[in-house]
Amino acid sequence: MFNAILIEKDNEVSRARLASLDESQLPEGDVLVNVEYSTLNYKDGLAITGKGPVVRRFPMVPGIDFAGTVAASSHPGYAAGDRVVLNGWGVGEAHWGGLAQKARVSGDWLIPLPDGLTPKQTMAVGTAGYTAMLCILALERHGLKPASGDVLVTGANGGVGSFAIALLAKRGYRVVASTGRPQESAYLTGLGAAEIVDRHTLSEPGKPLQKERWAAAIDSVGSHTLANVCAGIRADGAVAACGLAQGMDLPATVAPFILRGVSLLGVNSVTRPIAERNVAWQRLAQELDHQRLDAMTREIGLGEAIDAASELLQGQVRGRLVVDVNR
Repeated sequence: MFNAILIEKDNEVSRARLASLDESQLPEGDVLVNVEYSTLNYKDGLAITGKGPVVRRFPMVPGIDFAGTVAASSHPGYAAGDRVVLNGWGVGEAHWGGLAQKARVSGDWLIPLPDGLTPKQTMAVGTAGYTAMLCILALERHGLKPASGDVLVTGANGGVGSFAIALLAKRGYRVVASTGRPQESAYLTGLGAAEIVDRHTLSEPGKPLQKERWAAAIDSVGSHTLANVCAGIRADGAVAACGLAQGMDLPATVAPFILRGVSLLGVNSVTRPIAERNVAWQRLAQELDHQRLDAMTREIGLGEAIDAASELLQGQVRGRLVVDVNR
């Protein structure tokens, strides 16, 4: 038997609870993992609270990330005792995920635990930090360098935003952080932000073409925010878009893309090839400041995850929540 968060649906209403499950209930897969740590992402919050159509089959164990040790494997790449990490691949949506003490998955979805990071640290990073690094890699492929100019990060207090600020600052970029919580300015400057802007200056409908302010941006918000960000990017700059906290719509015009040559780079963290995942995680292991990682992380137990999911969606959580699934 093992403990897990279980989401069930009854009369079109989904509810999450802490449950005791039998290993025989786990879905098919060629690797069984004893999970040590998971984390709460925005998508997990939507799944647990039922406020978004994240879960595609019921019952479901949420948790799009986990780190742990292989207990049994018929996959040629992994053996019992290997330390592994998983991000994405529909886990926690269509396949039972990491907010549990055990997980059975395809070995093709796993990567080895990155050198230099512990299981807890990888979950402090989680999909949020991994996505932030994918955004930076996309911008750098586009030609972004510290000398290019300011980089805007929206949703700055969230997981992706926090990591984007810390990683960009470490590489010498001047970072502008957009937040709706000005009381958190000290936290953001501590991560490396050089300037703070109020998110309300970006979240309302704006002009299709605005003053050129930033060389590039990482946006996890979408909707009017993303439209305004694109409208304020300098000529030949780029925006890496990876989230939709404000909405899935993009109420914009083609003006920034045609008149200034702005590029909109979509970043999908769920199904990246293993080679790209390994590059991102190697960079994270090399470049993350462990003191800053600790500063943006709070650990909770599995039994606290349901309440914490609501807090996350209400904007009451800054940085990262790491879930110790064994307490």
